Amino acid sequence: MEPVLSAAQPSTTPGVTSSFSTKGQFGEFDFIVVSNRLAVDRVVDEHGDSSWRRSPGGLVTALAPVMAKADGAWVGWHGAPDETLEPFDEANMRLVPVPLSEEEVEFYYEGFSNATLWPLYHDVIASPEFHRTWWDCYRRVNERFAAAAASVAAEGATVWVQDYQLQLVPKLLRQARPDLRIGFFNHIPFPPLEIYGQLPWRRQVIEGLLGADLIGFQRPSDASNFLRCVRRFTGYPVRTQQVQVPADENGTPAYVSRAEAFPISIDTASIAELAQRPDVIERSREIRAELGDPRHILLGVDRLDYTKGIGHRLKAYGELLDDGAITVEDAALIQVASPSRERVEQYRLLREDIEGTVGRINGTHDTMKNTAIRYLHHSYPVEEMVALYLAADVMLITALRDGMNLVAKEYVAARTGNTGTLVLSEFAGAADTLRQAILINPHDIDGLKSAIVQAVGMPRAEATRRMRLMRRQVIQNDVEQWSRSFLDALQAEDRRHGD
Repeated sequence: MEPVLSAAQPSTTPGVTSSFSTKGQFGEFDFIVVSNRLAVDRVVDEHGDSSWRRSPGGLVTALAPVMAKADGAWVGWHGAPDETLEPFDEANMRLVPVPLSEEEVEFYYEGFSNATLWPLYHDVIASPEFHRTWWDCYRRVNERFAAAAASVAAEGATVWVQDYQLQLVPKLLRQARPDLRIGFFNHIPFPPLEIYGQLPWRRQVIEGLLGADLIGFQRPSDASNFLRCVRRFTGYPVRTQQVQVPADENGTPAYVSRAEAFPISIDTASIAELAQRPDVIERSREIRAELGDPRHILLGVDRLDYTKGIGHRLKAYGELLDDGAITVEDAALIQVASPSRERVEQYRLLREDIEGTVGRINGTHDTMKNTAIRYLHHSYPVEEMVALYLAADVMLITALRDGMNLVAKEYVAARTGNTGTLVLSEFAGAADTLRQAILINPHDIDGLKSAIVQAVGMPRAEATRRMRLMRRQVIQNDVEQWSRSFLDALQAEDRRHGD
């Protein structure tokens, strides 16, 4: 199928204004997802032949059934810079690749998305950088994504835009295709007004998001933060969760945009199914045996990111070893830290710091037979992750700021026998619903140490009671329910306003 539109060129105005037009032409797809990455990964075999396979992520899992039913297309970058691909069909959906140059990957993705927005939206744990060249590139790339989505959308189609890399797309789509029903979901936190206000392009980003009929956030507090920013930086009327967006000079009529919390979840059934597979159970036993079969195994699973509180976790664990509250003969900590954004200087320095801390703790406490911390800087397939969840008596989530933290929910889903204990940061979105976890403030090292000791020594009956309640919550609110609730609410917005 030939695309109706070509990639958008830079707009001539400093705000967020569409620089492309549909000229009355429509695509053929009724449901479109727009995300930074496509729903497939390129795989190269031993012979050098390449193919595509569906990405294992939760978002793809949640939306693939919707795609199959609704004649869907997925718009995103295919992962290789300076390469242009035509739309193709794979995994029962149309894939629409958006090309990015090497410079755009550096400026739009590594720069504005992950060195400006990511630290800003995570409460400035690291200092954000503000560069006009990054912003200009971010705007141009958002225009290209919007143009690609508009080109394949049928008249009156539903378009669901995903995450902070594409916050300008909703308004661009509304300007070009006012017939569309537009949703947006922000997978990371939205910061308080006092922090968000540092962004030089704060109004442009808010107006970009307000192009959506429905804007979803992980937590009610994120939606509240957003609405406070709307009041402060636009002056638009806000009633409860609704924003009255006035008509603009480009001819876009007045409309209502709604902000609401839709906490994301996981494919609970598939995790539970893996947890009951004999080979996965056997692998969990092997993991315990490889560690010397300690009485207690503690587990941390994180992307190597400064928001995850890995250093705080290691500090608390090291002090427990120093105090003698935990010994290497009785307990072992497995820390999985998957590689992340390794070309960014802050992440390279973080890896050096974490690995140095692990080395110091192990150097002090290891014996010939026992290792205090087994540090694994790898990514693992889901089967191995579930085996780790089964092997671990205690799961440690010490995020300093996290939109949700799906690892916490995966651990709970995997504990089909209602055993195990979850130590969970109150600054992770999962803390809103997994209230039976041991909730901690990761900045309070003494409190974190006490929580670890409590988790290790928790009576089995108490641990079982807590885990049973958490598993019920995760089972009832899986990722399919999340996508269904968002899309149902988006349809309701359409009916409410009589469009």
